[in-house]
Amino acid sequence: MISMLPRLGRLLPLLAFLSSLPLALHSRGADYFPPPDSEGGWRTLTLGPEIRKRAGMDLHRLDQAYTLTERSTKNGGLLVVRHGYLVYEKYFGRAHRNANPDMASTGKAYTSIACGILLAEKKEQIPDGLNQKVFTERYLPEAFPLDDPRKADITLGQLLCMSAGYHGEGTSPGVVNGKVVPLQPVPGQDIRNLDQSSLRTPLWTNAGAGYSYSSPAPHIASMVLRRLSGMDLKDYIQEHLAKPMGWGAWGYCLHRGDYVMPHANGAGSIAVHATDALRFGYCLLHGGRWAGKQLVPADYVALCGKPSPFNPHTPFSLQFENNSDGHVAGAPRDAYYKSGAGGFGIFVVPSLDLVIYKLGGSDGQYAPELTGLPQSWTYDGSREGWTPIPRGPFHEGSLGGDDGLRRVLEMVSAAVVAE
Repeated sequence: MISMLPRLGRLLPLLAFLSSLPLALHSRGADYFPPPDSEGGWRTLTLGPEIRKRAGMDLHRLDQAYTLTERSTKNGGLLVVRHGYLVYEKYFGRAHRNANPDMASTGKAYTSIACGILLAEKKEQIPDGLNQKVFTERYLPEAFPLDDPRKADITLGQLLCMSAGYHGEGTSPGVVNGKVVPLQPVPGQDIRNLDQSSLRTPLWTNAGAGYSYSSPAPHIASMVLRRLSGMDLKDYIQEHLAKPMGWGAWGYCLHRGDYVMPHANGAGSIAVHATDALRFGYCLLHGGRWAGKQLVPADYVALCGKPSPFNPHTPFSLQFENNSDGHVAGAPRDAYYKSGAGGFGIFVVPSLDLVIYKLGGSDGQYAPELTGLPQSWTYDGSREGWTPIPRGPFHEGSLGGDDGLRRVLEMVSAAVVAE
């Protein structure tokens, strides 16, 4: 017995190290997935020292990112998750944890991920995957007769990468191999005739020949999903994402005055609680996995964060802007995100084990009438009369015209400390 003591003494450090591994892995969020908010929600850190120790982030720098967020939009907030810990959550104006604002084009990301799930679920019905030409009687019978024969060449991947040739909305230009091509405005989506107005939006170029940010394209992709799944986009997301992740109340902004849209708009206007938007990003961070289940094909998620063969013109892949070319200079090159009008944005940074959700929005984007979902708190009026501070030569919003989205990504990335 006594002779074993030296050997045991040599083993003790190893045993201590091995016993610490589960905690270390857990602290990095490798196997952690938050329960629904109704059952306790995200594990959180609030004090600077514990945020630095467990999540490897500097609270002071996160506060600076929040200050910029406050200066960028009338309503909004900032939420940050690292290593599976919710380390930052603050709101202003009409924003709130349980608000259901119109997240505008941020919803395009949800459309894309739903399509990624569909490709695996209905593989036999869409055998060519993203390469499938979808303007056929099988996938889009509503499109016939075609108003432009070139549409017969459009693939699902091109719809999801904005390279199908559809005319950009408003004054959005075209881009061909990185070179900007000015375009004249044309009629686009009509909320009261969403399907047909999307299908009939004119092409400015051949399929694959250029990029232009055009909302009809992802909506048409959602029409393909509707046809193959037999479910509306909202119901499909409810079944394949919301229920497994335990989202709270959510919906689409279907109510537009006296008109109720019959289908969700694949181009956006989803309305999700802030902590559930984080769940969506966290699922992507984990390669589409959630609590032991592969909700989204891992190979599809991987494509969202890298350059796409369907769009050689700009760093925009499957409805996500990717930073592969380093155009967001202060962020890692594997960062990818989707923004929405009003200053909304969901960011995923795999190399930093980081998810960010920035809220923004006008007063109108927070109107509960858009979704019909009840609002359980009262706005305190603290942001009435607020206007943005002009920055440099830009005056169309603030902070370079993108409501501070890219700068917030840079600042939160810079808040990561050495571990």
